Amino acid sequence: MIPLLFGPLADEFILFNLVRYSTFRAGAACLTALVVALVFGKAIIEWLRSFQPAGQPIREDGPASHLITKKGTPTMGGVLILASMMTGVMLWADLRNGFIWPVLLVTLGYGALGFMDDWLKVTKRNTKGVSARMKMAVQAGIGVVAAVWFMVLFPPHLTDTLAVPFFKDVLVPLTIVLFPVVAMLVMMGASNAVNLTDGLDGLAIVPVMIAAAVFGLIAYLVGNRIFADYLQLHGVPGAGELVVICSALIGASLGFLWFNAPPAAVFMGDTGSLALGGALGAIAVATKHEIVLAIVGGLFVVETLSVIIQVFWFKRTGRRVFLMAPLHHHFEKKGWAEPTIVIRFWIIAMILALVGLSTLKIR
Repeated sequence: MIPLLFGPLADEFILFNLVRYSTFRAGAACLTALVVALVFGKAIIEWLRSFQPAGQPIREDGPASHLITKKGTPTMGGVLILASMMTGVMLWADLRNGFIWPVLLVTLGYGALGFMDDWLKVTKRNTKGVSARMKMAVQAGIGVVAAVWFMVLFPPHLTDTLAVPFFKDVLVPLTIVLFPVVAMLVMMGASNAVNLTDGLDGLAIVPVMIAAAVFGLIAYLVGNRIFADYLQLHGVPGAGELVVICSALIGASLGFLWFNAPPAAVFMGDTGSLALGGALGAIAVATKHEIVLAIVGGLFVVETLSVIIQVFWFKRTGRRVFLMAPLHHHFEKKGWAEPTIVIRFWIIAMILALVGLSTLKIR
């Protein structure tokens, strides 16, 4: 909104010239989202607590300590993240940029699905929520629409291709039929992977911020022809504006972490985890770095694989590979303290982010 209002005045007032730069607006969006989250955080948490006095339903088969330490904590804190993030984006993003809207479609669409899931959980007092089949169908539908939207925005040579990291000229042709399916799976996979990782105070939100920072840089580079050519990246004109969304996401997540730090005053719930994972997936598709997301978000991938392996092996043999899945619960069962697990997982996320960043130069 601000670029639309004050951009035309840049030639007359030097100060307004700053709004022309996505880097300045990215910083402003981050700060705006952070301030909104900190200012309105308590009020939103009290509102959430007003209709869920018993808090989020706790898994009966989960770690016994959760029945004591986490009982009564309200969920749906993703409302705080999305409200703060959207304030930053709406104020500071150039809303004429086409890439903004499919990313917001996925973020808000998945967030609305998560909200419905959380609502059913807290009102019906069970851990089921929206059925898995319905959840997958809605995610798939939103993902396909966003994927086709991206195809319209891409330059012709990137329309239906998959870029391979570490190789400067490798583009795997997927056809206009297969690309939307692959892109949809990336968005769905990222969304559900973050959702599975969100099980301990602060565990998911910091790796999300780390991934958002990496993809904010990637978006800026692929959207800048000079940097894209120098680093031999596949340039995506217009994608640089997504750095504003990434920065707003970081600011909103920082504000949420203020209240989610142990002991958490609120959980993000599916409202937050599905939306944030979907946002990362959509930005990865928009910047043609889908495979890099699997590296940067490797922690989410491992958490998801731990669930898949556990279910598959238990159905085949009746025995468990892990003491409990997802993986963070396995370490809880082994006696690791919750802060130890969280901080060590953060360290792993940082290392994977550095590995992902190395793909920008190793070509």
